[in-house]
Amino acid sequence: MFKKFREISIMAPCAGDAIPVAEVNDPAFSQEILGKGVAIKPTDGQVFSPVDGVIDMVFDTRHAVTLVSDKGVEILIHIGLNTVELAGAHFTALVKAGDKVKIGDALINFEKEEIEKLGYDITTPIVVCNPQDFKGIQPKTLGTVTAGQCLMVVER
Repeated sequence: MFKKFREISIMAPCAGDAIPVAEVNDPAFSQEILGKGVAIKPTDGQVFSPVDGVIDMVFDTRHAVTLVSDKGVEILIHIGLNTVELAGAHFTALVKAGDKVKIGDALINFEKEEIEKLGYDITTPIVVCNPQDFKGIQPKTLGTVTAGQCLMVVER
């Protein structure tokens, strides 16, 4: 008899420096109002799918995307803080709602340096929006991460 896996891996959607979400300079994230997770200070301007699943929504301003994994984990990737103010400038969405994605598929490209020149903090929270459906969410890697490396695990 096979044992069911109790952990669901969420991969890093971008390369950079992973920090606890509590350290994000935005109370909606640091107080876990939008969900539990980790944030990454990206080193480049690419965001990839952290799970196999379906794109739930790409914000009109292209600064954020939500996905639902094949295992039912709802994930928000929010590129930068207050970047909604850019009204989509410097962001290119590569997917749309309803698209099926696999780990590593490109989701959004963004002009990191241009956004930073405008004074925005590019810290990118990756949060599980339905934590109540699971036993826990644990960071797996903090510090330097590469895209596709295990970032956190969701416990069933």
